[in-house]
Amino acid sequence: MEDLTRALADFVRDHQVWAPPIVLLLAFGESLAFISLLIPAWGALVAIGALIGVSGISFWPVWVAGGMGAALGDWVSYWFGFRYKEHVAQMWPLSRYPEILPRGEAFVKNWGVPSIFIGRFFGPLRASVPLAAGIFEMPYWRFQLANFVSALVWSAALLLFGDVIGQIAEWLWRVA
Repeated sequence: MEDLTRALADFVRDHQVWAPPIVLLLAFGESLAFISLLIPAWGALVAIGALIGVSGISFWPVWVAGGMGAALGDWVSYWFGFRYKEHVAQMWPLSRYPEILPRGEAFVKNWGVPSIFIGRFFGPLRASVPLAAGIFEMPYWRFQLANFVSALVWSAALLLFGDVIGQIAEWLWRVA
């Protein structure tokens, strides 16, 4: 996975115009219930964030693309849970991780709409909370409001974290 992250970061550094679409796809995959279990993309998002300050990539389009990708991933996951209900647990790859969906269900039951926001920031919950919200038929517009707001905050947090790391690394490189 590190090689893929490095290759993506190198590509984005050399072809900056591709940064927003790549970030959109990475965030979508990271937020989509089934894909996020197989290919964690947060490292690549942080690595691309590290390029923002040091290579001149504009933050705003990359941030919006990341937020939209994450929100769309959760939107699809919510729909999938709403449509297929408890049958989701028997589908691959969730069937390989039987503990994930019950944890997401318990989290959504306990926290309600704030679970969408909170769950976005915790790995396995990020994959299961939107599914559980769909299964329990959380009101659509409440879900979407929490979904889009949390997606934009999450995208900014990852990209800015990477940017700060990039700035520190650049400063250390100059000082050393």
